[in-house]
Amino acid sequence: MARLGSVMLHGLGQVLGLAMVVMGLSHSLARERIGAGIRAALGGPDTWLGYLVSCPYCVSHWIALVLVPVTGIYPLQVVPRWGLASDIMRWVLSAILIATLAAFFRVAFYFVDETQGLVRRRQKFVEKQADALRDT
Repeated sequence: MARLGSVMLHGLGQVLGLAMVVMGLSHSLARERIGAGIRAALGGPDTWLGYLVSCPYCVSHWIALVLVPVTGIYPLQVVPRWGLASDIMRWVLSAILIATLAAFFRVAFYFVDETQGLVRRRQKFVEKQADALRDT
């Protein structure tokens, strides 16, 4: 059970919270300036390894593979008890679910981010027109 301030996160909340963290980290690494050095060092989107860290969806899988066992959030269970093989399947399937949920959060994030960008560009356009009218 994880604590977020004074709010306890249970079950679905933990899964959604982890997916949001994966989305944020993958976006930062693959798209923001903070990850540019890593992307360049790995060859950028033109190389196989560079592509894996230049694509937010791709890198979210690697981040989820690390964060699922670190957080202990395994939303999917594997029924057959095949020892280590079952544990690995549970880990990988849970990470894929988290990465897929992160992709949905990414779409929502990009929509909000782009909407805000459109508002700012429109505001600058209106300000430039107002300045131009004052100058004439």
